[in-house]
This record gives sequence, structure tokens and C-alpha cells, in this order.
Amino acid sequence: MLASYLIGLREGLEATLVVSVLVAFLVKSDRRDKLPLVWTGVLAAVALSVGFGAVLTFTAARLGFQQRELFEAITSLLAVVFVTWMIFWMRRAARALSAELRGKLSEALELGSLAVVVMAFLAVAREGLETALLFFASVQGATASAQPLIGITLGVLTSIVLGYGLYRSAVRVNLTTFFTWTGLLLILVAAGIFKYGVHDLQEAGVLPGLNSLAFDIGAVLPADSWYGALLGGMFNITPQPSVLETVAWAVYLVPTLYFFLRPSRTKLTPAPVV
Repeated sequence: MLASYLIGLREGLEATLVVSVLVAFLVKSDRRDKLPLVWTGVLAAVALSVGFGAVLTFTAARLGFQQRELFEAITSLLAVVFVTWMIFWMRRAARALSAELRGKLSEALELGSLAVVVMAFLAVAREGLETALLFFASVQGATASAQPLIGITLGVLTSIVLGYGLYRSAVRVNLTTFFTWTGLLLILVAAGIFKYGVHDLQEAGVLPGLNSLAFDIGAVLPADSWYGALLGGMFNITPQPSVLETVAWAVYLVPTLYFFLRPSRTKLTPAPVV
């Protein structure tokens, strides 16, 4: 539930910020008549994202055991790729996001109403599709199906409240700090999803070593305990992982954290030659 809440909060706030920028631009430029076009694009993007999630769930339910494990493995690995790209992209582009969106919306207004709808749709659809894929991948190991759904719903609702507060200037949030901390947590979540994807490949018979355990900490971390369920649901930490799962978890986590936490290098301009 916590992992799903984090996904809904992070992705939802990104989408909410996009919508807030578009709405604020139209209001300040006295183009309120174009607001319904933006909301049409946003609603279409939400519908597409929900439909995409439904297709993933329907497809997985209709497959046999090995086919389902392979399908879930592929979606898990794709989710890891997308969330990793999203984390680093947002870290790099967050400061210029508002100006970029305003520029694109200005161009769309010159092209016509359909262009405004498409622009709003594309701006939100990327976040929505990422959310659906990441949510599907993160709940594959969940035992209670209702909790992840409640978690992501609460996360999205929280992001809407924060986004509205930012739009109305009633809430002051340091977005750089917010995206840094949620980025760190999502890297841990993505490492668990990557580990689970490798486990699914082992279950499907694509990779060997399913029964070659790296360690067994079941006595210290019982799977049926509240803290075992918390670590398992949040970061997919299991008491009896295979060697390959453990290696995959470390191979993803260590370099990703290094590059994420590494200070950005500033380009030095050479002194003029006299």
C-alpha cells in the first residue's frame, strides 16, 4: 500500500503540475475559453491510462502460469526502465518544465482547438501510462489486492490537493527536495520491481537458479509479520531470495543511487585570453 501511495503521489503530482501550468497560463493570458479544451485532453489521457491498466490486468489473468510469469516479468522490467528514466528526467528538467509547457501551449493555441486538446493529452498521458505500468508491476507480489488500489488512489488524491494548493499559492513545497526524496524512495521501489522481474523470469524457466537461495532470514523477517509485509510490499524485500535476484537487486540499486546522488557538474567557462 505504501509503495502504491508513493507511486500515486509522485506521478500524480507531476501530472498535476503539468495541468496547473497549462491552466495558469490560459488564465493569466485571458484565454479562459480554451480551458475546456485542456480538460478534454486531460480526461482523455486519464481514460487511456485506466484502460491501459485494465488491459494489462485482463491480459495477465487470461494467460497460463509460465506465460503469465513471463508477461509480468516483461512489464516489471519495462516499468523499471520507465521509472528510472522519469526520475532522472525530472531531476534534470524540473526547473525548465514550466517554460517549456507554456511555449508548447502557445504554439498549440496558434494551430487551433484540436492542437490544444492533443497537447494537453500528450502532456498528461505520459505520466498516466507510466503510473499504470508501474502500479501493475509493483502489485504483482501483493497478497491483498485492495490495499494497492487504495494506496494509489490516496496518493493521487494527495497530489491533487498539493497541486491545487500550489496553483492557488496556498502551499509552499520545495519541489527540488520533494522530487529528490521521492526519487530516492522510487529507486528502492524500482530495485524491488527489478528483483521481482528476475524472479518471474526464473519462474517462467527463462533464467536458472530459482532454488539457489542467497540467504534465509525467515526467522528474523517472517513474511507474515507486519514489518515483513511492509518491507515486502514497499521494496520487495523477501526472506528467501535467490542468488540471481539478490545480484540483480544490487546491480540495479548501487549504480543508480550513485548517479542519482552524484552532484551535477557545472561547466566552467574558460577565462578570456588577453
